[in-house]
Amino acid sequence: MKPKAIVKIAADVAMTVLLLLLMAYEMVGRAAHEWIGAGMFVLFIVHHALNWKWSRNLLRGKYTDMRALQTVFAALALLSMLGALVSAVFISEEVFAFLPIRGGRAFGRTLHMLSVYWGFVFLSLHLGLHWNAMMGMAGRLCKQTSRPRRIVLRVLGVCIALYGAYALVKRGIPDYMFLRTHFAFFDFEEPLIFFLLDDLAAMGLFVWLGHYLAKGLRSLQKRKAKA
Repeated sequence: MKPKAIVKIAADVAMTVLLLLLMAYEMVGRAAHEWIGAGMFVLFIVHHALNWKWSRNLLRGKYTDMRALQTVFAALALLSMLGALVSAVFISEEVFAFLPIRGGRAFGRTLHMLSVYWGFVFLSLHLGLHWNAMMGMAGRLCKQTSRPRRIVLRVLGVCIALYGAYALVKRGIPDYMFLRTHFAFFDFEEPLIFFLLDDLAAMGLFVWLGHYLAKGLRSLQKRKAKA
């Protein structure tokens, strides 16, 4: 595997870990949350720098259904990250505390909640759309494949998606996404690892949905090409 591909995977893995920690918010501490968010934004910039050719070619070539969907989710993920950054400036007590900004905290909290939870969904779907490429890179490290292994992985994927749907509701994520509640609630007596595993499962649900949506679109494109 090329060094650049290894760096890409490392950056994506790091972004995933930081995203999960960001979702824990009060459980990791407000100051830590802000610095983790700053690190997440830096990695987001690194991710785009490593994939600059994709950005450069946005206005070039033909747009298939698959390419259009990938572009839409990438744009929504970018808007979510920008929304999270802008709102963080208004509510920051650590990273942006040096800025002479007063007021706007209520707006900042609302925008931050919308940006973070929708961003969680869009980033997970974006990851799912590119799951085949990531598994292709990982497959180069593990040369042997077998039918039983593929079946086990598919069953595992379904199990993660099903539990992820349960965790999504359990953690009240839809309520935060649609502002049915304006404050996130945490059980501080719960071990952090249980919270992170639930959010990881919820992420897995959207990765699974993105992966099979991409798979369906590719099959549709092949049928159109044969017709």
